[in-house]
Amino acid sequence: MASWLGGLGSGLGQSLGQVGDSLSSLTGQISSFTKDILLEGAEEVGDAATELHVSNSRLREIESINAAQKFENDRLKKVCSDLEEKHEAAELQIKQLSIEYRNQLQQKEVEISHLKARQNALQEQLQKVQTAAQNSQLGAGVLPAATASASYVPEVRHSSGFERDDMDFGDIIWSQQEINRLSNEVSRLESEVDHWKQIAVSSKIQGTNDAEQSEICKLQNVVKELRQNLSQEIDEHQHELSVLQDAQRQKLVEISRRHREELREYEERIEELETRLQQDGVSTDAMDDSKITEQKKKAQSLDGGQVEELQVVKDLEDEIKKLNHELSSAKAENKNLLKEQEFVKLEKTQIAQDYEKLKSDFNVLQRSVAEQDALLKEQKQLQSKTSLPQDVVNLQQALLEAENEIARLSSLNQGLEKELTSAQHKLENILSSNTEDQNSEINQLRQDLERKEHELDESVAERETLIAELEELDKQNQEATQHMITLKEQLSKQHTETDSIIKQLKVDIDYERKKVSELETEKTKTMKELESQKEKLSHCSYALNDLHVTKQELQDNIKDLQEQLRKAQDCNSQSKKEIGELQQRLKEREEELHVSLSKLTEKSNEESNYTCQDLILKEREVEIAKLQNDVSENKQINEDLQKSLSNLRTENGKLIAAIEELKQELNDAISEKKKVYLEKDTAVEALKMEKRQLQSELNETEKRLLEQAHNYKQTIEELSNARSMDTTALQLEHERLVKLHQEKDFKIAELKRTIEQMETDHQETKEMLTTSLGGQKQLTDLIKEKEVFIEKYKNQALQVKQELEEYIKVSKKQDVLKQNLEEKDRSLAVMKEENNHLKEEIERLKDQQSRSTPGVEPKTLDIIIELESEVTQLKVIKNNLEEEIKVHKKTIEDQNQATVKLQQSLQEQRKEIDESRFQCEQMNVTHERLFLEKDEEIRTLQKTIEQIKSQLHKERQIIQTDSSNLFQETKVQTLNGENGNEKHDLSKAEIERLVKGIKEREMEIKLLNEKNVSLSQQIDQLSKDEVGKLTRIIQEKDLEIQALNARVSSASYRQDVLSLQQQLQAYVLEREQVLAVLSEKTRENSQLKTEYRNIMDMVAAKEAALVRLQEENRRLSSRSENSSQEMSRETIQNLSRIIREKDIEIDALTQKCQTLLTVLQTSSTGADNGAGGVNSNQFEELLQERDKLKQQVKKMEEWKQQVITTVQNMQHESAHLQEELQKLQAQISVESDSTSRLQVDYNGLIQSYEQNEKKLKSFSQELAQVQHSIGQLYNTKDLLLSKLDLVTPPVATASTVSQLAGVQYSPEALSEECKLLQKELEQLKKKLQEKDSTIRTLQENNQRLSDSVATASELERRSQEGTESEMRQIKEKHDVLQKSLREKDILIKSKSDQLLSVSENLSNKENENELLKQAVTNLKERNLILEMDIRKLKEENEKIVARCREKETEFRALQETNMQFSMMLKEKEFESHSMKEKALAFEKLLKDKEQGKTGELNQLLNEVKSMQEKAVTFQQERDQVMVALKQKQMESSALQSEVQHLHEKEQRLNQELERLRNHLLEMEDSYTREALAAEDREVKLRKKVLILEEKLASSSTAVENASHQASLQVESLQEQLNLVSKQRDETVMQLTISQDQVKQYALSLANLQMVLEQFQQEEKAMYSAELERHQKQSAEWKKKAENLEEKVASLQVSLEEANAALDAASRLTEQLDIKEEQIEELKKEGEIRREMLEDVQNKLMNLMNSTEGKVDKLLMRNLFIGHFHTPKNKRLEVLRLMGSILGLKKEELDQLLSEEQRGVTRWVTGWLGGGAGSKSVPSTPLRPTHQNIFNSSFSELFVKFLETESCPSLPPPKLSVHHMKPLGAAGTGKNSSTPPTSQMQDSPVSGMGRRPDANPFLAPRSAAVPLITPASSSGHLLMKPISDALPTFTPLPVSPDASAGAVLKDLLKQ
Repeated sequence: MASWLGGLGSGLGQSLGQVGDSLSSLTGQISSFTKDILLEGAEEVGDAATELHVSNSRLREIESINAAQKFENDRLKKVCSDLEEKHEAAELQIKQLSIEYRNQLQQKEVEISHLKARQNALQEQLQKVQTAAQNSQLGAGVLPAATASASYVPEVRHSSGFERDDMDFGDIIWSQQEINRLSNEVSRLESEVDHWKQIAVSSKIQGTNDAEQSEICKLQNVVKELRQNLSQEIDEHQHELSVLQDAQRQKLVEISRRHREELREYEERIEELETRLQQDGVSTDAMDDSKITEQKKKAQSLDGGQVEELQVVKDLEDEIKKLNHELSSAKAENKNLLKEQEFVKLEKTQIAQDYEKLKSDFNVLQRSVAEQDALLKEQKQLQSKTSLPQDVVNLQQALLEAENEIARLSSLNQGLEKELTSAQHKLENILSSNTEDQNSEINQLRQDLERKEHELDESVAERETLIAELEELDKQNQEATQHMITLKEQLSKQHTETDSIIKQLKVDIDYERKKVSELETEKTKTMKELESQKEKLSHCSYALNDLHVTKQELQDNIKDLQEQLRKAQDCNSQSKKEIGELQQRLKEREEELHVSLSKLTEKSNEESNYTCQDLILKEREVEIAKLQNDVSENKQINEDLQKSLSNLRTENGKLIAAIEELKQELNDAISEKKKVYLEKDTAVEALKMEKRQLQSELNETEKRLLEQAHNYKQTIEELSNARSMDTTALQLEHERLVKLHQEKDFKIAELKRTIEQMETDHQETKEMLTTSLGGQKQLTDLIKEKEVFIEKYKNQALQVKQELEEYIKVSKKQDVLKQNLEEKDRSLAVMKEENNHLKEEIERLKDQQSRSTPGVEPKTLDIIIELESEVTQLKVIKNNLEEEIKVHKKTIEDQNQATVKLQQSLQEQRKEIDESRFQCEQMNVTHERLFLEKDEEIRTLQKTIEQIKSQLHKERQIIQTDSSNLFQETKVQTLNGENGNEKHDLSKAEIERLVKGIKEREMEIKLLNEKNVSLSQQIDQLSKDEVGKLTRIIQEKDLEIQALNARVSSASYRQDVLSLQQQLQAYVLEREQVLAVLSEKTRENSQLKTEYRNIMDMVAAKEAALVRLQEENRRLSSRSENSSQEMSRETIQNLSRIIREKDIEIDALTQKCQTLLTVLQTSSTGADNGAGGVNSNQFEELLQERDKLKQQVKKMEEWKQQVITTVQNMQHESAHLQEELQKLQAQISVESDSTSRLQVDYNGLIQSYEQNEKKLKSFSQELAQVQHSIGQLYNTKDLLLSKLDLVTPPVATASTVSQLAGVQYSPEALSEECKLLQKELEQLKKKLQEKDSTIRTLQENNQRLSDSVATASELERRSQEGTESEMRQIKEKHDVLQKSLREKDILIKSKSDQLLSVSENLSNKENENELLKQAVTNLKERNLILEMDIRKLKEENEKIVARCREKETEFRALQETNMQFSMMLKEKEFESHSMKEKALAFEKLLKDKEQGKTGELNQLLNEVKSMQEKAVTFQQERDQVMVALKQKQMESSALQSEVQHLHEKEQRLNQELERLRNHLLEMEDSYTREALAAEDREVKLRKKVLILEEKLASSSTAVENASHQASLQVESLQEQLNLVSKQRDETVMQLTISQDQVKQYALSLANLQMVLEQFQQEEKAMYSAELERHQKQSAEWKKKAENLEEKVASLQVSLEEANAALDAASRLTEQLDIKEEQIEELKKEGEIRREMLEDVQNKLMNLMNSTEGKVDKLLMRNLFIGHFHTPKNKRLEVLRLMGSILGLKKEELDQLLSEEQRGVTRWVTGWLGGGAGSKSVPSTPLRPTHQNIFNSSFSELFVKFLETESCPSLPPPKLSVHHMKPLGAAGTGKNSSTPPTSQMQDSPVSGMGRRPDANPFLAPRSAAVPLITPASSSGHLLMKPISDALPTFTPLPVSPDASAGAVLKDLLKQ
């Protein structure tokens, strides 16, 4: 119940804590929400867009808060529902428990009532027996069975009550006491019944000898009482046995549990030992089936695991020592057991001697022995059921039997001693009283003694059998010890064997290691040889490279010689020209011809030499090819050698592994050998293939060489042909060759430059790639390190998990220990209670001693001695228990400390894991950044390479174009092309600047992305509420950045915009960016302020919560102390009061009993007269006192119930206090969590603040850089002004015009780009670079212009007048430029002022940031103070918890005192009950005395006295028996504990023996297997070693062969090198010859240069004339270009205007087209409407025509019927009315009426007969407006009537088109639409099956009616009733009483 209530309380506490948490978070959110709303007014936002963003973000925040609140509301509802369900369940359970308790109470009350009824029945039996003894002595045979049955029942009840677990301990004690009391009373009553029966029998047999009979009866009663006492003791012994059996069962269960646990522990130990043994040598069996990977691992473990093996051996030795120690302890225990057995034997001999002395009253003992034997058999059966081994079970049974017999015999000895002493006293009394009875009884006793002697003999035999069994057990024990010794010897043998095996293995390992070292030395040798071969190969490759270089030099020399040849041919042509011109020098010509012929012969020789050189070159090429083939072969051989080396390495590894491997390694080695051979075969085949390919390539090269030889031959023939050519052709070729030579020179120079640029670019790209590769390698290394760290952390986490599991196990063990402690505490409390009871009994016994007679003193002294011995034993037990408690407390404290340390280590490891995760994330981010940067760098490099390639292609194309006039026009083009090139250079520079700017922007975008990443990390550290805001802000910024990127990418940068325009843009953007920076800073400051306010609010809330918690803690502590103290005081006072009242009642009752006794004695001694009245009065007083006592007893029971209820309330209140404590602890944990969150938020804020400070510093540095750059700009401006004063460039005018034109258009474009926020630094840097570039270009232009002016001044001294006019123009332009520069200066000054103001604002912001820093420091201090407060609160909470624990201990002590008081109360109640019973007996005696039976009363009084004495003696005996019982229980418990310990030890030893036996057998098997396996392995290993030696020999031979082949190849290469060196020497000789020829050619070249100089002097004059002409032309072209530019500008303006006009015209045409379409649609609608109108008019006309001249049938019929219905007097009026309707005049009517018969008949006949007059219809229909009286017909009148009827309600309908259209429009506007044209056209054909939605004539009505009648309808319109086809007009109001005549009268009047 208490545990259930505790669980319910904890659940309630948790749920309430959750509710509190959610409520606190709700209140915090509401407060933050209200503060945000209040602070909304404070945040001022400038732009509408930003306001929109802010409002949207706030709306999102409000929505998120709303969602969170809804979620929390739902959660709280769920929590409430859960709590309600728990409450209902708790109520139901409480109801069930209360019902169960009530049922138990009812059962107890029923049992008490049964017992009382039984007592009453027994008392009635007593009375009946007394009456029967007096009157008729009958019916004595039936009673003993009844009494026996009655005496047996309470013990059954007692056992049932004892087995109940639901009742409390105090109730059980009380019930036991009541049962004992009732059984005592029953036994007393039975003894009285037997006494009266014996009196009756003796009175029948011997009437005379009354005194002797009475004595005999007394003696018989004494004997029977002794027998009954014996039977009671036997019953008590049986009860004790049952209790002992239950305890033994429990202990057996515990022993079996412990045994299983120990079995598990030993199994684990054995498994560990087996695993270690397997590690030593057992694992070799499993190696046969294991894989190669496992073999390698094991080989490595064997290499590096010798230390581990030694450690394992040491561990095994330690374990063997431990086992030896345990064996010695087991032997010692066996010795102790043997000693105990000897002691038991001695005790048995003493018991046998006691049996010989004591030979009386043994029948009852025989029964008890038989019962105990049966019980022992049952115990044996129970023990046989347990799942223990047979040996252990046998030992347990034998020990149990021995101990049980010892206990039984000792108890029997004590009982027999007591019984014999009592029997001796009684026998002495009996002998003195009656000798005859003694003789008879002595005979009986002798017979009994003989029986007992037989029984003693049987017990001796049993003892002998037991001794034999013990000897067998000793033998078994000795056998077990011998088996252990043999096992130990076997283990030692196995250990020695394992040591020998390990030594052999070590030797093998050393041998194998030596082999491995030899192999490694061989490997190093081979490696050295390989390195030497590699060095030789590298030397060969160097030689080859030298040869290539020499070949290239030779080719260059050949080219130079060919060029010199051409030059010589040119010289020859010139010389031939001179021969042609100078005929006088014919002889000289002839000589020169001879010389030329000789030269030609030399040239032919040279050509032949060249041919042979070509052949030599071909031969060298062939040799080089051969060398290449040899080198490739060498490389292949090297590769083969490397492969063989790798194979050797693998084979070495396999050799090392082969020490431990089996047959599989041989197979693997064979397969690997096959693979190697296959690889070698494949390598050989590949080499053959390569040889074939090389041969084919050689053949191809030979073919090519042959072709080249043919070509050379052709060239030689062409040269020979060229020799025979004419001199003119030679001259032309000379000129052409000179031009080609110049072109080639130019090309070569340009190509060299491009090659140099490409090489530099290539080197830069190489460096960049190497750096990037290095960075990537570092990154990969870092990633590997991080992976290693992660694996380490994973391993640590696994270890931590394992440690956690171990600590969880330890905590479970702690819980078990705590439970044991609690049980010990309870048992201590019980022992203390028993101690107190014993003390009370000792005091009572002392009182009784002082009161009672000296005959009872020896017994009381024995009891006191026994009690003292018990007290000493209890004290010893108490001390032991206290020591155990201390030990347990220490262990618990140690374990708590260990758990605390573990938790700390766990937390540290978690922190480390979190840090490592954070570092990993940072590393990942940095890796991603680096990868992105590298990718972008690679892209930029690729772009630059592509640009360089494109430029090279362009330059090559430019070079390939015809440049024949280059040499002539170079100077002209340099002068003229400067003006055009300047613009081109400017455009190029601008492109480069733009590219740089884009790159810088990209870089800054990267920086911004990195900043965003860092901000996202900061945001992750911030609180959840701020995360939403920051993520939204970041999303907006990202969107803006994307927009800016899009703009940047889309913005087509104009190449024509010049430097000044860009400067203007830069300054405007600078200003706006600085303003944007300021606005951002203000926003950041406002955000920081809001965050600061939020933090302040949070801190204030936390402080308030802390204060509240402190107050609540104080209140709770004060409440708990006060409540606990008050409760304890009240309970103690109540209990003491109750005990005092009980004592007073008991004293009063004792006094009353004494007075009654005195009254009875006086009444018995005194006379009879006058005694009746007195006795009756006293009796009435006694009855009254009895009633009072009953009332007091009821009150006491009520008091007792109140005390019980108060104790229960105290328990409930303690449970509530515990729940409140748990709630407080939960709140404290919540507060600690919140403080930790605050700390995290605060750290995040500090980090963000520091980053903001860093940003501010970077901004200030950038501002300083900007100011420095502005200063540099000022300096450059001054320099420019000074240079412009000196020289003014001619091109500046056009630039200024274009600049001014650009200035006009630029601000519009700039105003759009002004709103870019986060690119201020980018653009400032860009503008600075652009300014620098513009300044450089201007400086270059100035230098160029100065050079051009100097050259022009030298050349144009003749044309000074033109230059003066140009100078004037230049001065004007210079003034314009100066003005523009001044304007720029003003702008620069304004910008600098703005920059200064911005810097001041920045300083202000920095001051604000410093203030915020101070606020943050204050917050830090507050946070520290709050942490201190929290620590204090935690300490206070811990104190409160300690106080609560003290209170709990006090409660326990109070409960114990309560139990003691309840025990006292029960004893007092028992005494009061006994006093009440005595009072009842006295009342009965008084009644009997009143009846006059004085003699019997005296007898009864004597009997009562004797009975009282007997009761006292019985009570003393009962107390003694109880004390003895307790002693026996203590002894039995001690013996049982010893027996359990012995059993456990024996079980453990037997288990260990069995395990060791099994283990030794397994070890023997395994060692035999291992020995066989080791022999097999040795054989296999030796075979393997032989195979491997053979392999080594083969491999060494192979290596030797390979080295021999390599040496041969090296020799061949050296021979080839010698040949090559010889060829080189020959080529050197040829070079010297060619150099001599070159010198000769140089002389001829000098002559040619002289001629060229003359030509150049002539050409200079030509060039000067052409220069002047070209300058004039250029001036003209400039003017034309200016005019054309102006025209172009005007044309652009006109174009724009024309475009605008065209746009307007296109718009107007579109509008006109739309209008025309609308007009056409409207025309169509008008036509449709006209057609509709015509149809309607036609239909109206038809209606009018059809309705004219027709009369309504109904009206005429009514008139006709009315004429006949009216009386004859008034028929004339009807006829007049009809006439008036038909339009007849009065005169005609009068005439007709005068001629009644004729007129009527005519009229009627004319009317009914249908004459011509009625049928005639007028052909021309008349309108109602043009009617005349003469020609008006009846139909016209009727139509008039209808019109007048329809007039008063509505105006006449208008039928014009103008009125129809708007109605239709209205109809379309409202939901009623006009019918389409198709409907209107088809309506007369299709009929009126369908009705249109709206009628234009009746617009106000809800539904209109069509005017068109269907064409198919037959009959006349007026003759039909009014249907839907006619328009419904509103009718006239007519009264229902009026008849048709009255209506017609009204019509006539109208």
